[in-house]
Amino acid sequence: MATRHATGADALEIAQAMLARLPGLGPRSARRVLLHLLKHRERLLRPLVEALARVEAALDECPECGNLDIEAPCRICTDPRRDPALLCVVADVADLWAIDRARLFPGRFHVLGGLLSALDGVRPEDLAIPRLLARLEGVTEVVLAMNATLEGQTTAHHVAARLAGLPVKVSQLAHGVPVGGELDHLDDGTLAQALRLRRPL
Repeated sequence: MATRHATGADALEIAQAMLARLPGLGPRSARRVLLHLLKHRERLLRPLVEALARVEAALDECPECGNLDIEAPCRICTDPRRDPALLCVVADVADLWAIDRARLFPGRFHVLGGLLSALDGVRPEDLAIPRLLARLEGVTEVVLAMNATLEGQTTAHHVAARLAGLPVKVSQLAHGVPVGGELDHLDDGTLAQALRLRRPL
């Protein structure tokens, strides 16, 4: 009995620690979320576990743009309504989803897989820049949609330098995106303004 209790306590601690790793959740918030899920097992916990299991089994990275989808290539890359001449470069999938959610960018996307950061050890070779360069046939404009942070702007300038001399217009989001702001946390109006006021880099 004592062993089963200890195992259960360990499982709760592990679950709480895993939840605390999610963005926006600290140890206290994770504990509240866990308790809420446990109180509503039938209505919330079991459906959530089943949904996450289905997502984990079905979701895959798009070999063209790096998006996550149940199809490969993803539905954005295969959508014939998208303008193949416009390519929006983002740091990660959360940024792609944030911009696409606003329904204001008619082109396609490219996920770099992170931002340059000496502190975190992210180097140019760690990003999907070669795959970006290989996708430029028929592209007339590349929009660099990076966070308005030091890492975001450093990455944007590095990518712009790699695109220099190529027959493609390079622009970046206007500073409707606040300095220090992250794309996934912005409202649709701010994103719309940033996209409309994008400028050459």
